[in-house]
Amino acid sequence: MPVDVVTFGCRLNTFESEVIRRNASEAGLDDVVIVNSCAVTNEAVAQARQSIRRLRRERPSARIVVTGCAAQIQPAMFAGMAEVDRVVGNDDKMRGDAWREARTAFAAASGFGIANEEKVAVAEIMAVREMAPHLVEGFQSGLPRAFVQVQNGCDHRCTFCVIPFGRGNSRSVPMGAVVDQVRALTDAGHAEIVLTGVDLTSYGADLPGAPRLGGLVKRILRHVPEVRRLRISSIDSIEADRDLLDAVADEERLMPHLHLSLQSGDDMILKRMKRRHSRRDAIDFCAQVRRLRPGIAFGADIIAGFPTETEAMFARSLALVAECDLAFLHVFPYSPRPGTPAARMPQVAGEVIRDRARRLRAAAEAALRRRLAAEVGATRQVLIESATQGRTEHFIPVAVAGETPGAVRMLRVAGHDGARLRPAV
Repeated sequence: MPVDVVTFGCRLNTFESEVIRRNASEAGLDDVVIVNSCAVTNEAVAQARQSIRRLRRERPSARIVVTGCAAQIQPAMFAGMAEVDRVVGNDDKMRGDAWREARTAFAAASGFGIANEEKVAVAEIMAVREMAPHLVEGFQSGLPRAFVQVQNGCDHRCTFCVIPFGRGNSRSVPMGAVVDQVRALTDAGHAEIVLTGVDLTSYGADLPGAPRLGGLVKRILRHVPEVRRLRISSIDSIEADRDLLDAVADEERLMPHLHLSLQSGDDMILKRMKRRHSRRDAIDFCAQVRRLRPGIAFGADIIAGFPTETEAMFARSLALVAECDLAFLHVFPYSPRPGTPAARMPQVAGEVIRDRARRLRAAAEAALRRRLAAEVGATRQVLIESATQGRTEHFIPVAVAGETPGAVRMLRVAGHDGARLRPAV
């Protein structure tokens, strides 16, 4: 049977799952299910555990391997699950050798149980200093959008976050290798390329000459003129460099949509999170970018119910949705992660966290409806993702019918249904 990969979490995990699938298949593994886990919240870890139990019921003869951020941070917990046959570290999962070693281990254990300590193949992630490019030829074959991993890890230590302990310190793919990947994926027919990483705006600090993300974007667009649409995933606005802002202003092929890691709209909470920006920084950044690229769309991550958050502090986060005109919002109800400083702070009651998350989501829905209404009458460049949906340059979903996936169409917006735009017939 083919190698199956079950993916949780971020876009970076989506890309990495394709590398895992290829490497595990080339290693000769079969009848194996690999769970690529996420650790961003307690719920994400719980979902991975539930999925593992379900997979064992559905595939009683398959080997189950757990990898990803949660596996890196809590290997013993996953190894202690009777359903799990092997735990592979977050850096190791990207190496073909790790999957050949797994095949050897499974063959040696045939007919015998595997001790918990023998299941674990997890190296020290903080010792990883370099990052090799991983080109997946035909990545997501037949789909119009492909991701290119340009950075991994994070050097910052936000008080709520365990991701640096799952991903390690920041490391970058050299510019030339990124350009080669973008060119190969464009030649393979992908109309849109998304640059992704854990802390994307830290790109290049570990490379000779310390290039920045903006320089990388300009180099891609200069050296791969065939790329039709280039998109950037989540960024830390306080680290946006001058070249990146210039590219947003001047490069039409760089899509007018930025997703910001804001987390809160209150200055005291931002300090307790150990973030590097203030509320004013966030508002000023959005205003500056809108002057450079009128009409640009913003999304953001915001945490509801961070420890010590009062109603007045939350109100400032809620108001930020309108003040920054955030059309797309990812709302995270605060979840204490073991070992983080925030987990030791005075906690907000669970019912209060859930209520604040609900109110943030309601504000996000209203903001999206306002943006959809403002689009009516405009003509937009729509990337057709499937038989029923496309997305504009601003990442706004569009309901379509009878279109060819992968095509880029100029469509006039006639209306919307509250969630997607509706083009004129």
